[in-house]
Amino acid sequence: MTIEKVAQIGVRVHDVQRAVLFYQDVLGLVLLFQAPELALFQCGALRLFLSLSEGPRFDHPASIVYYQVSDLDRAYRELKAKGVAFEDAPHQVGQLGDRAVWMALFSDTEGNVLAITDERPII
Repeated sequence: MTIEKVAQIGVRVHDVQRAVLFYQDVLGLVLLFQAPELALFQCGALRLFLSLSEGPRFDHPASIVYYQVSDLDRAYRELKAKGVAFEDAPHQVGQLGDRAVWMALFSDTEGNVLAITDERPII
């Protein structure tokens, strides 16, 4: 068996409608389906599954989801203009060969930590 890709990420939310508005209107993801206790978004080749907790076992913040953008500085400005409160400004976090990895952290309306990231040529 070989894992080919990540197909879907599940994110716990407390208020599905509030989360849908954030992920659709602020982050600009495409809503595929919504029901009272869940919503499914398309994010590139990946699906993002937002749902209420199915019990104490699942009632915790999600892992950090890193959203790749083509221009981190522009995305940072646009999201700030939509009211997103970032934990930090875009900054370099490492290098992958000839590319520098940059990111900025923020939280969604449900308290889950998220990040936007891009890779830039090292000059």
